[in-house]
Amino acid sequence: MESLQYWLGRASMLVWGLPTIVLLLGTGVYLTLVLKGIQFRKLGPALWLALVKREEKGAEGDITHYQALMTALAATVGVGNIAGVATAIAAGGPGALFWMWITALFGMATKYSEALLGVHYREVDARGYMAGGPMYYLSRGIGGRVGRLLAATFAAFAALAAFGIGCMVQSNSVADALQSSFAVPPLLTAAVIAVLAGLVILGGIRSIGRVAGTFVPVMVLFYLAGGMIVLLTNWRGLDDIATLVFRDALTGSAALGGFLGASVREAVRMGFARGIFSNESGLGTGGIAAAAARTRTAPTQALVSMTQTFIDTIVVCTITGFTIIGTGVYTRLDPATGLAYTGAPLTMAAFEAGLPGAVGGYVVAIGLSFFAFSTILGWAYYGERAVEYLFGLRATRPYRLLFVLAAFTGAAILQVGHSAGLELVWTFSDVFNGAMAFPNLVGLLLLSGVVARETRRAFDEKRAT
Repeated sequence: MESLQYWLGRASMLVWGLPTIVLLLGTGVYLTLVLKGIQFRKLGPALWLALVKREEKGAEGDITHYQALMTALAATVGVGNIAGVATAIAAGGPGALFWMWITALFGMATKYSEALLGVHYREVDARGYMAGGPMYYLSRGIGGRVGRLLAATFAAFAALAAFGIGCMVQSNSVADALQSSFAVPPLLTAAVIAVLAGLVILGGIRSIGRVAGTFVPVMVLFYLAGGMIVLLTNWRGLDDIATLVFRDALTGSAALGGFLGASVREAVRMGFARGIFSNESGLGTGGIAAAAARTRTAPTQALVSMTQTFIDTIVVCTITGFTIIGTGVYTRLDPATGLAYTGAPLTMAAFEAGLPGAVGGYVVAIGLSFFAFSTILGWAYYGERAVEYLFGLRATRPYRLLFVLAAFTGAAILQVGHSAGLELVWTFSDVFNGAMAFPNLVGLLLLSGVVARETRRAFDEKRAT
């Protein structure tokens, strides 16, 4: 077990190393230039399409624009928005939040491109549902032996990552949060998660879309409301928070209290790594959800899909980051351990500092549980589409049953305290989650001409006429 963990750890460091981060960010910068900054030019119309208009009646597809967006948000607004932001600030200082924003701003162009290609190359499966995503735009867009190899590679990595980062570690996070805050037995949490997830997942994308359309806005607004209350209690210091983020992004953080200080390099590294991990721009998952949307043109759904990165990082991660920085808990030591706060306990400490009594801890625990459960729903669909691409329609029902079993196991394992086994699952899934990026980024770069052409046809040429 220790040997396997060691080698998986080495693989994770390689997969999520500097070259990967540079490639992910570089692709976003390149696509931003190719698309003439579409994420800035079209953000207003995109938010209107996503949150106000919500659907194109009579268009071809399985779920509405809004439901497709909520399904993507379900998968990405997760543990990373609470624990990931905290880890970035704990290691890289307040400046890490600035670099998370940078990954989001350029990542919106990447997410737009993934969604456009996902819809453009989608096809109808044997059940009459839309199937799309990197598997399809790699095999159909690039074509030939290379395209098919890249597609199969992506699908294999996605299917494996779904059981880990999209399932077992999420259900374990729910069980851990509910046990520590409300003394709920992990076995009870495991049973409830398995039943609820099974009821939704077994119904397919339309069931997931309906539930996500209702559940995700509630969970996001609940968490944001808690964070806003914390910030309002410190409203006079909001200017100082923003100043600190921008200053430390360029100069690094000085040591203060329990905080050891961080260089600019560490702020950049942690901000990029956690930002990409949170919004998944470049991993290809956004194209899978977008392909199911009812839309007449691929660029229309692409606009809706790029708002997912904006909401995930610019909105939700910012609230988490501002509460941590505004309350100053990142500079303090945890009295229980004598060590600096990091991860979810850091976010919990920030909310507890800004809300009365134990309310702050409860808000984070409930928010973490909601976020993690929603991630299970979103990734269930991603994994199913990958498995269907590899093995055909007959494999989807056994996959759904296995996925529900994995969700139960991830939570139940906490009852017997097998933390080493869970750590192995975390590292294993982290490797394959990152590995998904390579074939997808190759596809985005090679098919960037298609993205630019379809965008011009939909927006620039329409405006000229």
